[in-house]
Amino acid sequence: MSILHFQQVCKTYQRHPILDHITFQVEPGEFFGLVGVNGAGKTTLIKSMLDFCEIDNGSILLFDLPHTNPKARSNLAFLPEQFSPPYYLTGKSFLTYMAKLHGQTYDSPFAETLCHTLDLATSALNQPVRSYSKGMAQKLGLAACFFCNKHLLIFDEPMSGLDPKARAYLKRYLLYLKQQGTTLFFSTHLLADVEALCDRMAILHEGVLQFIGSPTECCTQFASATLEDAYLKCIEADKQ
Repeated sequence: MSILHFQQVCKTYQRHPILDHITFQVEPGEFFGLVGVNGAGKTTLIKSMLDFCEIDNGSILLFDLPHTNPKARSNLAFLPEQFSPPYYLTGKSFLTYMAKLHGQTYDSPFAETLCHTLDLATSALNQPVRSYSKGMAQKLGLAACFFCNKHLLIFDEPMSGLDPKARAYLKRYLLYLKQQGTTLFFSTHLLADVEALCDRMAILHEGVLQFIGSPTECCTQFASATLEDAYLKCIEADKQ
């Protein structure tokens, strides 16, 4: 069983193709990274996956269920690109609310452990979110996703707003979750994170998947010593 399966998915906006016959799948326990320039269609792909916007053609399965079925999304956690928690809540009340939405109770020791894991001061849990910096808010969003122990994590630019220390902590925790069998699908501009985390990656350019495979396979296919050079050759190939 694939955790995620796209089959010939198409999406247009004002007659412009945003997703053009997208086909790929993500296996259980796999870490899969989606990379592309701004406007390549990464966020649209994720929104389509979560049924936030309709697709024109094709099919998407989550845990072997149609993505439009609410049960298909019951075992995943999602962090959007521009995460903004309710400003009037404290960090603790936000995590409590998210736990309740998932039918769970607030686990104070685990919340504090996640704070340490993500380099977020535990005192922040008692502060209103309106006092948070962008990085603190991002850490709270990540903590909320980890808090509910879902099998699939879907992140849109998860490193956004994080300093180098927090990025290192996050990657270390993600690799720990990988050992526990968690599946991760995330979009990013940071190719170093793809190399450090991903079993496979996809390069989305102008609505088309130009490459799917491991970072090493990408370097080999495009005869490059670095993933950055391979990526550039991939997206510039049609200009040559």
